[in-house]
Amino acid sequence: MPTQLLNIGDTRLSADLRGPEHLPPLIVLHGGPGLDHHEFADYLDPLTDTVRLVLLDMRAQGESDRNAPEDTWTLPQMAADVGAVARALGAENYAVFGHSYGAFVALQQATSEPGAAAASVVCCGVPSSRYLDGVPAKLETFEPLELREQVRASWASEASVMTEADFARIMDEQMPWHFADPRDPRLPEYTRRSAGRYAPDVLRKFSAAGYGGIEAEGRLGRVAAPMLVLAGRHDRTCPPEASQATAAGVPGAQLHVFEESGHMPFVEQPDEFLRVVREFLKSALK
Repeated sequence: MPTQLLNIGDTRLSADLRGPEHLPPLIVLHGGPGLDHHEFADYLDPLTDTVRLVLLDMRAQGESDRNAPEDTWTLPQMAADVGAVARALGAENYAVFGHSYGAFVALQQATSEPGAAAASVVCCGVPSSRYLDGVPAKLETFEPLELREQVRASWASEASVMTEADFARIMDEQMPWHFADPRDPRLPEYTRRSAGRYAPDVLRKFSAAGYGGIEAEGRLGRVAAPMLVLAGRHDRTCPPEASQATAAGVPGAQLHVFEESGHMPFVEQPDEFLRVVREFLKSALK
């Protein structure tokens, strides 16, 4: 599982490469902002029978160079970085997979550079920041109460997080919110397997700025390559209605809703997740 530092011009991005070199690359974009590719642990590894995984640490995050100028920590720039990564790999035919914040980046790239990627998978994202407006109201009904207060305090601390240890604590405190069952017995194992190198500076900046200004809804008709849109029926952050709007706006897009999942379908319904994504990639990249 070689890791490479890819020079994309003004910085270098770390990529964990998994799978046979002859297969088309799938550039995988993590959530956050401020996480890294360890978010996926080895949950996506079975897809290496279809694609070569390029598990990317996005700009100034993970093992990527941390000296990228702060004014380049933007959603449009991170979307532009995707094509730069493909060029650094010498990949003319590639696909993109983005989860959560990574889904925002994947959607931004698909609308700003139509057809650059041969296919895109947008997992648990939104096409516009307006779909996040309902999150505070959902928190008010989140049960159990002790977890509600835990998540509330954790969100409030994002704007002032300073250390990787504090970031790790925030992730541990918030993860129950992201599962359909806040007491899901798989939570401790997922937390252990997905621990990575966090970027508190990036989280702090995006938290203060409303997470990057996601406004792609008016450009969805520009998407010029196959797109698979994935949603969790019980996603409290990026509601399935947002994914439905994305799929409705993208010509020919496929929509799949995981009926027993929240924000983490690759953990909550892994077999169905792998089947749906694999079938789409085999069709789109043939």
